[in-house]
Amino acid sequence: MPEADTRTATSTPDLLASLDPLLREWLPRQRWFAGKGRPVTGFTLVAATELLPATARLGLLHVLLRAHQPDVPAAAAPGHPGDVYQLLIGVREALPPRLAPALIGHVRQGPLTDRTVYDALYDNRPAELVLEALRSRARVGGLRFERAPDQEIRTGLTPRLLTAEQSNSSVVFGDTFILKLLRRIVPGVNPDLELPLALARAGCPRVPAPAGWMTADLAGETWVLGVLQPFVQGAADGWELALRELAKGEDFTAEARELGRATAEVHTALAAALPTVTLGRGHLEQLVAQMTERLDQAVHAVPALLPYAPGLRSAYTALGSLAAEGRTWTAQRVHGDLHLGQCLRSPAGQWSLIDFEGEPARPLAERRLPQPPARDIAGMLRSFDYAAHAADAPPGWAAACRAAYCTGYAAAGGVDPRTDPVLLRACETDKAVYEVVYEARHRPDWLPVPLSAARRLAASEPA
Repeated sequence: MPEADTRTATSTPDLLASLDPLLREWLPRQRWFAGKGRPVTGFTLVAATELLPATARLGLLHVLLRAHQPDVPAAAAPGHPGDVYQLLIGVREALPPRLAPALIGHVRQGPLTDRTVYDALYDNRPAELVLEALRSRARVGGLRFERAPDQEIRTGLTPRLLTAEQSNSSVVFGDTFILKLLRRIVPGVNPDLELPLALARAGCPRVPAPAGWMTADLAGETWVLGVLQPFVQGAADGWELALRELAKGEDFTAEARELGRATAEVHTALAAALPTVTLGRGHLEQLVAQMTERLDQAVHAVPALLPYAPGLRSAYTALGSLAAEGRTWTAQRVHGDLHLGQCLRSPAGQWSLIDFEGEPARPLAERRLPQPPARDIAGMLRSFDYAAHAADAPPGWAAACRAAYCTGYAAAGGVDPRTDPVLLRACETDKAVYEVVYEARHRPDWLPVPLSAARRLAASEPA
C-alpha cells in the first residue's frame, strides 16, 4: 500500500463535523443497523484511518463510530454506551451514476466540505484495496490485515457486493473469496473467526477455512472487523434450496439427512478442538432460570403468547427436575445461530456450515459460552417449520425433514437428539419464544409461525 496510507484521520479533529449530519439520516436506514426504532442522538468517533487520502480524487476512510441512542437494547448491560459500527467511507467530488445506491450525502461542513461521501463497498477500487491489504498483511494505523500462512490471494480478482445480507456486508472476489465485513463490532475474540480457525486446525472440511482476517487494536483490546474465506462457487444456501425443492414438489428429506450429518461432524470437531464442560445441577438451575425469565419477558411483550405460557414453562421445569435427580449434560462450543440459511450445499452435494457469529444481539461473552449441542439442533428444527410456512408446504413436510435431520445427526454423531427429548424440547421452546418476540417486533406477518410452534410445544408431554 502507498506510504500516504499510513496517515490516520484521527488527527483531523473536525472529521465528525463533516459526517455527523449525514450519518444521522443514513445509518438508521441500513439493514444492518441494530438500533432501529430508536433515534440516534449523537456519535463518538472511536477511530478513523485513511486508507486513501481524503483529499485525493478518490479518498477512503475506515471509520469506527459509536452511535448514541436514548434507550439501550434489553439485552445490554446497564450503562451500555452505544453500539460501535464499522464503516468504509469513500470520498469523491461527485458520484458516478453506478454508485448512486451507495450515496451517504454531500458534505456541507468540516474538513470534507463540498465532497461526496458514500459506502465504499459498492466501489471496486476500495474493495480491491482491502483485498490487497489482506494479501500483503498490511499494517495501517491500528488496523491489522492478516493472511493465513498457507493461503495465496491472487491479484486481479474483481469484487462484487452481495446485497441480500442482513446483519453484515459481504463482498465476493472473482468467485474465489468472500469477505464478510462485520458492521456492529465489539472488542474481544469473535467466534466468527475463532471457531472456523479451530475447525481448520482440526481438519474439519465442513467449514471453509479462513484465508485472512481484519482486526483493529484499540486501547489494548483487539476488535475483529472481517473474515475472508473461500467462496463456494455455485453453492445454494439451505433456505433457497428448500424453497426451490418445495416449489418443484420435490422431497427434501435426503438433504435434511445430509444436513444432520454435517452438523454432527462439526459438533464432533468442535468438541475435540475446544474445551467441553459438564453441566450439573447448578448450571442447569441457572439455565432454566434464564429460559424462564426470557419466557416471562416474552409474554409481557407479546400477550398472544400468554395462553401457552404454562405449557411452555413446563418444558423448563421438566429439565430442572432431571437435573435435580442428578442428570448431567455435556456442553461445548456450538454454532450458536444455526438455521437453513447458515448452510451451503456445493454443486457436488457437499454441505458446509457458515456464519459462526452466533445471535448478534447476544453479548459476546454469552455467545462464546459452551452450550449443549441441542441448541443448534433446535435452531435447525425450527428452520424447517419456517420453510414450510414460507412455501406453503404440504402437511407433514416439516415433520419429515425434522426426523430425517435427527437421523442423519445420529448416523454421524452417534447420538440421536430425540433420545433426550426433555433437553431438546426445552431448547426448541426457548428458540420459539425468542422467535415470537422477534417476529412481533420486526415481521408481524410471520408471527403465526412461532406461535404455532409455541402451541405445539406447550401441548407436548414434559417427558
